[in-house]
Amino acid sequence: MVLVAGYLGSGKTTLVNHLLTHARDHRIGVIVNDFGRVNVDALAVAGQVDAMLPMGNGCLCCAVDTAGLDRMLERLAEPELGIDAIVIEASGLAEPRDLVRMLLSSENPRVAYGGLVEVVDAVEFEANRVRHPELDEHLRFADLVVLNKTDRRADPGLVELVRKVSNGRPVVRSAFGAIDPGLLFDARERKPVARQLSFDDLRHSDGGVHEHLHDAYRSVEFSSGTPLHPRRLLAFLTERPAGLYRMKGPVRFAVPGYDDRFLLQTVGPYLRFHRSPWGAEAPVTRLVLIGTGLDEDDLLARLAACAEPAELPERAILPLLKYCE
Repeated sequence: MVLVAGYLGSGKTTLVNHLLTHARDHRIGVIVNDFGRVNVDALAVAGQVDAMLPMGNGCLCCAVDTAGLDRMLERLAEPELGIDAIVIEASGLAEPRDLVRMLLSSENPRVAYGGLVEVVDAVEFEANRVRHPELDEHLRFADLVVLNKTDRRADPGLVELVRKVSNGRPVVRSAFGAIDPGLLFDARERKPVARQLSFDDLRHSDGGVHEHLHDAYRSVEFSSGTPLHPRRLLAFLTERPAGLYRMKGPVRFAVPGYDDRFLLQTVGPYLRFHRSPWGAEAPVTRLVLIGTGLDEDDLLARLAACAEPAELPERAILPLLKYCE
């Protein structure tokens, strides 16, 4: 579940439209946490509870009030729908902290928190800080800041100001809400099927959205056959470098009784491990780190320093267990 927030006019709906129209292999469910009419990919979605529309690119869009949020999550998370991610567009007057608490309180085992994306109007940033002093707090609470409308204001100093106000949160510049869906979520692997080319296929045949992005994010891959030290890895995760937005992948620890597969999922400061058997998969740590302005050599060196070939006592993993599900 990815929450998109920001003040009125910042470009939230434009960003959601962009995600939908450039979804490609992603299947996205959208919940509009507002009333009124919202144009989503040239479809007028009436702001009524429980409205659902199938869309031509395989996405699903819902309009819902706050009280029905968990019920809509339940419906969108049904396995037969094949939804990869649920994007929630918050009202321009909503309090992001309250919405995040609501998402984290969901009892649905099929959904996981995917981060708060705060959309900021580059043209009106300073004026909005005066009109809405709470904006600074919203930025510090975000996991990713999208500095939108930079086509209308090319000011490198503004990016640094936003980073400073947000306490070093990853900042991605955009025009017309154009960010790559792959920065926010992953598409599941699907078997190819024979079908006609759609208009969406033709529209993206020239290379797609990537050429329009102002800030390219990058991914760094780390693997280790040597188990990791839980405390060292936890220190890395809780003091992660600026610009690192997401981490994911299986982790192996050298602690007797805890030789399971610990699947790591992080977004911003949010951190969770899902424990399960390795099965047929080789017990190897394989992590993918995603963000902007990443120093690959530094990240790989810091993760390599977490390796520990010696068997560790059980107490070594205890601090990490509070993040396990």
